[in-house]
Amino acid sequence: MRLPAWIRGQNLTGSHQTKNLIRRHGLSTVCEEARCPNRGRCFSKPTATFMILGRSCTRNCGFCSVESLPPGPPDPYEPQRVADAARELGLKYVVVTSVTRDDLPDGGAAHFAMTVRALRQRLPDAKVEVLTPDFLGSSPALRTVLESSPDVFNHNMETVRRLYKTVRPGADYDRSLMLLRRAKQTAPSITTKSGFMLGLGEAPEEIYELMGDLRLSGCDILTIGQYLRPTRKNLPVVEYPDPGVFEGLRIKALDMGFIHAASGPLVRSSMNAEEMYGHV
Repeated sequence: MRLPAWIRGQNLTGSHQTKNLIRRHGLSTVCEEARCPNRGRCFSKPTATFMILGRSCTRNCGFCSVESLPPGPPDPYEPQRVADAARELGLKYVVVTSVTRDDLPDGGAAHFAMTVRALRQRLPDAKVEVLTPDFLGSSPALRTVLESSPDVFNHNMETVRRLYKTVRPGADYDRSLMLLRRAKQTAPSITTKSGFMLGLGEAPEEIYELMGDLRLSGCDILTIGQYLRPTRKNLPVVEYPDPGVFEGLRIKALDMGFIHAASGPLVRSSMNAEEMYGHV
């Protein structure tokens, strides 16, 4: 489908010395690996979402452009390099995400925890948000991450229940909800966050069901964005909802009790994460 006017003409790509700094430290960002449309403007701030545990994912989600290949072992020096890069960038708010690592016994939870602790040492005043995979529903893995005391625990639902097998093969709708619910029950002081996309063929009532399920799971912050097909190998876009639809969902989310909601065609889970946290 052709891009609508409210997306076409936006500054979707760009470059900044942030790119060179990230590469100099031997790191990856989800901004580039997932071809985020906001990477140009985010890099120019500068800010970036660090992607740990390699560049290859053990799953093959239909919406994602991150390569699906057998990954290598975790790099034990990566947490410190993330912290060094964040300090050099002068970040006051750091977002850390990862590929899914179903091949690891803990799904990479210990590596997340080490990264959070390294950031605390190098940037003691910075806030840290983790955007994690589902760890196959492992409570010990979740607890490992939460015990490192991130300020925000984020796990994206991505889409409605009916579309999970197509959009997120290997994931489970109820398992992801359970992860968010357990995070809030285990560490009530940690802000919980999730997000999903429009444009994959979801119906309005399915969207409302997802929002209700997230709120019942104790989710504090919600992000809603437009799915944009990153490559021809990925799922096609079914619809480009009008910006008014996004605004209506933002208002509904606040009415449902979310502390903050960001909703718009180019909204992404990590975009303006520091500003979102400021509403908590």
